Amino acid sequence: MPWSPLAALSWALVLRLLALLRPPGLGEACTCAPAHPQQHVCHSALVIRAKISSEKVVPASEDPTDTQKMIRYEIKQIKMFKGFDKAKDVQYVYTPFDSSLCGVKLETNSQKQYLLTGQILSDGKVFIHLCNYIEPWEDLSLVQRESLNHHYPQNCGCQCPVPSQHPMSVSGRTGCWNGSSMGTRPSTMSA
Repeated sequence: MPWSPLAALSWALVLRLLALLRPPGLGEACTCAPAHPQQHVCHSALVIRAKISSEKVVPASEDPTDTQKMIRYEIKQIKMFKGFDKAKDVQYVYTPFDSSLCGVKLETNSQKQYLLTGQILSDGKVFIHLCNYIEPWEDLSLVQRESLNHHYPQNCGCQCPVPSQHPMSVSGRTGCWNGSSMGTRPSTMSA
């Protein structure tokens, strides 16, 4: 089930509140449930390939009393795989400044390209965090790259096993794309 922009914004606000209410001395960490790359694509409002041009720390909101910060990455969008109906040409993506709030650190001003999945907030901003599927393009297999255009979006009704948990459990009953045909071989995707 895809996140609505309101749900993504609510999630970000809940994370901020939890960070403020966290008792001192507790470890700061962001944890995410593992998911198959296909499920990341299916549950994201936006999937793009991009290079990161620059980064800038900006206020999280226009409220002057809000001390939370975000990182605004300026990007060069290379290709959009999903999100055409919500965004045409993405110029910026936003992530929490603090890693404890699942903020993402990306390389800027390099030749590195990324696959970015994320949500589109009600104000039109693209929001990414560590629980999204964010991978260097060069680390994706050829099958994963091809699946972005064809197989992942067409099979969003399936429940994919997480490869690290059940690498041999992909069966014809799942309907998940695994690189050769629908569910006939073990998945070769990495989370």
